[in-house]
Amino acid sequence: MNASLATAATAANAATATPPHSLPTLAGRPGNVPMTRVSLAYIEPRFKLYLRFGEPARTLRLDRWRRCAVFLPRMVFCRIRWQANDYGTIRWQLMVMQAATPLDDMQRIPGVRPGARLLLHAEGENAVRAVLERIDGIEGQGIAAIDVSPAYWRTLGNRLAARLALPEYTAERHAAWLAGKALP
Repeated sequence: MNASLATAATAANAATATPPHSLPTLAGRPGNVPMTRVSLAYIEPRFKLYLRFGEPARTLRLDRWRRCAVFLPRMVFCRIRWQANDYGTIRWQLMVMQAATPLDDMQRIPGVRPGARLLLHAEGENAVRAVLERIDGIEGQGIAAIDVSPAYWRTLGNRLAARLALPEYTAERHAAWLAGKALP
């Protein structure tokens, strides 16, 4: 009886020690594709770290409160951080990032491994709300936020930092971006 329990325990340990299928395989990509891992969390009513937009190749659930979104290189995504204490909201943060390859320049960002290109960083309620309005406007035109030109996100972030009028993302600008992307 004890031998069968020991065998079952050994089999269970072996099953959990074996790593799951590789993420590139799960994403349907051949070879050794470098992935960007983004930490997400939700602890009601104190802390929310979530994606506003982005299409992860896979989302891993770590436990009840934490998840990890995995992005392929060049994918654009937006992560929002919201924190509160007993007296209300203490932090609003929005970051638009682009997953990078090991050969690209990237920034180290907490919760993003190994790092990403930071296209836009908004800190504070007013700045975050202004960017969210722009994202809603873009999506209202039928344009997916992940398909928006990275140059627009950088311009929006720079204008926000300089406290200048924020530019609109028009269908004409999007068409120009897509035409430029199609060139060799």
